[in-house]
Amino acid sequence: MSSRIFQNVITQMKDNLDRTVGVVDEQGFVIAASELALIGSHMGDFHARELDGTDHPLPMGSRYYMPLVFSGQSLEFAAFAEGNDAMARTVCALAAVAFNEAKENYEEKHNKIAFLKNIISDNILPGDVYVRAKELHFVTDEPRTVLLVRQTNNSDVSALDLLQRLFPDRQHDFVVNINESDIVVIRGGNYADPHAEMFKSATEIETALQEELGVKCVIGISTEANHLRELADRYKEAQVAIEVGRVFETEKNIINYESLGLGRIIYQLPTTLCEMFLNEVFKKSPIETLDEDTIDTINRFFENNLNVSETSRKLYVHRNTLVYRLEKIKKITGLDLREFDHAIVFKVAMMVKQYLDSLNSTRY
Repeated sequence: MSSRIFQNVITQMKDNLDRTVGVVDEQGFVIAASELALIGSHMGDFHARELDGTDHPLPMGSRYYMPLVFSGQSLEFAAFAEGNDAMARTVCALAAVAFNEAKENYEEKHNKIAFLKNIISDNILPGDVYVRAKELHFVTDEPRTVLLVRQTNNSDVSALDLLQRLFPDRQHDFVVNINESDIVVIRGGNYADPHAEMFKSATEIETALQEELGVKCVIGISTEANHLRELADRYKEAQVAIEVGRVFETEKNIINYESLGLGRIIYQLPTTLCEMFLNEVFKKSPIETLDEDTIDTINRFFENNLNVSETSRKLYVHRNTLVYRLEKIKKITGLDLREFDHAIVFKVAMMVKQYLDSLNSTRY
């Protein structure tokens, strides 16, 4: 990975240099260079021991060398520039600064991502969060929201790079790879309307994955965390948003945890309690006795806020026909959907049945 970092720096520098620059490892093998043919070759004039404890360029043979990274007392890498003149010395020193800065920035970013992954995975003690955050120069109390992006039709390794390009602010936004299908985007910052901002971000993610990679996804959005230590709970919220959405919001690809309503409560209930509730509600006849047309009538009635006239108009039936159907439902279930309390009980029961059916479908 270090060779890629150094080569990227060289690529940006080489058009402004009139001499060859590069990086060798502690054994003198070239791992990055402005002359690509040099990569993999051995620099016979390089002697690592001469650079021990040195923080400035030294001439060796036909080049200047300057140490880059130390691990304890051992040299890991050294920058080099062709030539023995003052310009070669200057170029070598400037190149070393650029290489060190690039590697430091990469390692800080990499360490921050690993740190955040440990937090959301509950792999770090709460007390260690403060210590590590200070070491990595993390603002601990910045508002942050977790967006869990789950690829559904197929997984593409390029999705991670795509999301990193979408959110280039390395101080506030972080993209964390969880597994081959899940990627977490942690968005930080103070927004006048966080809900709208996160939905906008999720829409951009969904569009980019579909248009650039042909990947479909679902995205769960958490509530806002006020501290780093809360990110694990927010990650769980994003997971719940996707799981509950799979049951109750099947037509949506972006699900906000705050908008789950009753579905969130039902999802957290034990299945035995759900089954008991259904048996108590439908004492006279099980819900399965209602045919599809009757269920459609009930759904339309709920969609139109229990308004008989509006529902009959939407169903293209006479008002009396709808009233007859509602009386039939009352006779079968014992619940009059024109009464608000009965309607609430029936709505919850339908959602509980939908939840149990989804569990059974995943088992078989």
